Amino acid sequence: MPEYSNAHVAAIAYHLPSTELTNEQLNADFPEWSVDKIMNKVGISVRRVVAENEFTSDLAVAAAQNLFQQYNLNPADIDFLLLCTQSPDYFLPTTACLVHERLHLTPSSGAIDINQGCSGFVYGLSLAKGLIASGDATNVLLITAETYSRFLHPKDKGNRSIFGDASAAVLVTSNPIGGRINKVVLGTDGKGAKNLIVKNGAMRFPKSGDQALHEDEDGNLFNDNCLYMNGSEIFNFTIESVPDLVREILERNHLQQEEIDLFVFHQANRFMLEYLRKKIKIPAEKFLIYMEHCGNTVSSTIPIAMKHALQEKKIKAGSKVMIVGFGVGYSWGGTILQF
Repeated sequence: MPEYSNAHVAAIAYHLPSTELTNEQLNADFPEWSVDKIMNKVGISVRRVVAENEFTSDLAVAAAQNLFQQYNLNPADIDFLLLCTQSPDYFLPTTACLVHERLHLTPSSGAIDINQGCSGFVYGLSLAKGLIASGDATNVLLITAETYSRFLHPKDKGNRSIFGDASAAVLVTSNPIGGRINKVVLGTDGKGAKNLIVKNGAMRFPKSGDQALHEDEDGNLFNDNCLYMNGSEIFNFTIESVPDLVREILERNHLQQEEIDLFVFHQANRFMLEYLRKKIKIPAEKFLIYMEHCGNTVSSTIPIAMKHALQEKKIKAGSKVMIVGFGVGYSWGGTILQF
C-alpha cells in the first residue's frame, strides 16, 4: 500500500433546518444571558433546530440531495453509505438503511451508521479511506447528521446557546479530484465519557418520565433524560489533547506547521477555538471559524466550514488543509487534505 491511499474528498454540501433559534429568543428565556454576552462567549448569533416532525434521516437525505444536485452526481455510482449520527431515527434499523432507500442507492451498496460525535467527520473519512484502499468501494457517500436539540432541556441555557441541528454530505472517491486524504490520526479516552452524556434512553438506563432537575456549576439546568456537558472538564480535555494531536498529525504527514495553508477545527465555540489558536500559535488568517449562523453542529461543523472555505477560495489547488475533530467520548482525530 502506498504512503497515501487514493482517497479524495471530491464534493461537499450541507443542509440546515429552517427553524431558527436566535440570541434574542434565548435572552427572552434567560434575561441574565444578554445577546452580547452570548455572542462574545460562544460566537453564535443563530442556530437552526429541527421541527417537531423533522428527524435525522430527513436532514441526511436533504444534504445528500444537495450534494447530488450541486455536483451533478448520480446516486447509482455510490457503492457505500456511511452515516455518522448520535441521534438516530430508531434504535434499529440503522438510519443509514432508511436514507439508502430514500436516496434510491443501488441494492449492491453497503450502508451503516457510525455512532460518533464531534470527531465523527474525521472518523468517517478514515473509514471511507479504508474502504477505498481495500478495493471494496470506489465512491463513498459520507453523511453527518444530528438533531442534538432534542437532547437539550428547555432550561439549559448553556447548551441551548451552543448546539444547532444540521447535516452534511461528502463524496469520498478513488478518483484523483479534490482533496487527497493523507495520514489520519485517531484517539480515544473513555474515562471522559461521563462529562458529555445523555444518561437515560438506551438499555442501561431507560428514559424516565419523572426526572428532577440538576444544576451544574454554571447554573444550567438539566436532568438525566437530557444532554449533560461538564464544560470545564471538556475545556481542559480539549486544551490538553488538541495541541498534541496537531503535532502528531504533522509528524505522521512529514510536514511543518508553517506548510499548512488552512486549519479547520471542530467548531465547538469561539472562545475555545481562539484559545486553541493562540496556544498552538496559528496565525488568525490561517484559522477558519464558521459557526455564527448555524452553531455547533457536532459532526457537521468541519464539512460546513470547509464548504464555505471552498466557496470563498480560501481552499484552492495546492492547499494543504488540516482538519481536527475532538469531543464526546472522549474522542479525537485529524488529518491533512491535500488539494
